[in-house]
Amino acid sequence: MTMNAFASSNSPLTREAMEPFWLPMTPNRQFKSKPRIFVGAEGMHYITDDNRRILDGMAGLWCVNAGHAQRRIVEAIQAQAAKLDFVSSFQMSHPAAFELARRITEIAPDGLDHVFFTNSGSESVDTALKIARGYHRARGEASRIRFISRAKAYHGMGWGGLSVSGIVRHRRDFGPLLPEVDHLPHTHNSEHAAFSRGQPQWGAHLADELSKLLQVHDPSTVAAVIVEPVTGSGGVLPPPVGYLERLRQICDQNGILLIFDEVITGFGRLGAAFGANAFGVTPDLITCAKGMTNAAVPMGGVITSDKVYDALMQGPDNTIELFHGYTYSAHPLACAAGLAALDVYQDLGLFERARRLAPVWENHAHALRDLPHVVDIRNIGLLAAIDLKAREGAPGARGSECASRCYEEDSILIRSSGDTLLISPPLIIEGEQIEEIFAAIHRALITVS
Repeated sequence: MTMNAFASSNSPLTREAMEPFWLPMTPNRQFKSKPRIFVGAEGMHYITDDNRRILDGMAGLWCVNAGHAQRRIVEAIQAQAAKLDFVSSFQMSHPAAFELARRITEIAPDGLDHVFFTNSGSESVDTALKIARGYHRARGEASRIRFISRAKAYHGMGWGGLSVSGIVRHRRDFGPLLPEVDHLPHTHNSEHAAFSRGQPQWGAHLADELSKLLQVHDPSTVAAVIVEPVTGSGGVLPPPVGYLERLRQICDQNGILLIFDEVITGFGRLGAAFGANAFGVTPDLITCAKGMTNAAVPMGGVITSDKVYDALMQGPDNTIELFHGYTYSAHPLACAAGLAALDVYQDLGLFERARRLAPVWENHAHALRDLPHVVDIRNIGLLAAIDLKAREGAPGARGSECASRCYEEDSILIRSSGDTLLISPPLIIEGEQIEEIFAAIHRALITVS
């Protein structure tokens, strides 16, 4: 397929034509005055409506791990749509749902042997929270209703996920949220751990903040602790060495479930199937989505331990054990995409590839250390974040301008979150493309005021 084949044959969208679509997480009035419109994608690149090739430094939105338009995934979706376009998972199903669940549990940590399918990361988090409460109730501990998360955490936009999220701007306009939630401090400390490569050596003791919270709240009221193994949207914060292990220990000592939100870290981003595999720490539940289908069809899931699943498999056989589900749980097209994505990941060795490229990625990221405005750089796997000093009186402006310059002047797509630049490319990235991304950021940093 030639890149010119992606060029739009239609006239550019008018403001009037764009008005009906309310874009999520977007300043709509600004966007519609200067829209960014993509009409195609292939491999490492997006194609714009004016036929520009944009190198995708964000894997879509942390999710296109195998690159765009992978032929095997495309063909699997097409074939499934022609064979079985839809069947509910309410008291019926289809073979691919069972096969995908089996394939996922094969690459998950030992003991995580069951998958509940959802349609997004947000639904996965809300599902995991409900399962956690249901688990304790089934065991006669209905008092366990409280959740503990972390500052800077992002756990989606569902009501439960938003309640446990720790990003102030996401929560500000929608309260009151669930009341039975507390937050641990985040693990980022620029005094002790700035410019860390991979996991910081400093900070494992911050896990003991959980023990302090349990001195305030009776542990018998706490259902679960939910954390991202690597905080993603909150700034790419790798866990300090020993931190996750300590959280696991405290949860075990107090009968509390540990949930890893792996919507970003799942399916190869850290050079392993899941962050739990990469760090050698097994939670009771894993939430996943994004790379699950290479983002070709929306899908998510909650991978649960045997003890959680078995606790809910009680009562008469004709009893619905968990009164929860979605119309599109285990959608046939999503299952087809998920199975094909797993095949692509395996056949291309993408998890191993990410692990092999991680040191190259790290060196390019940290080569920006001495450039103007840079105050911290963090990396792990094929993830990186670059913190910039904020302009006086204009927080976020410098980060936004750097990301815009990368796009407009070098055709590189990265994200800015405030004054933090976030980079997370498809795992098929080549060394030359890594150089291209960080060279564009270098040029932006020496240009912006």
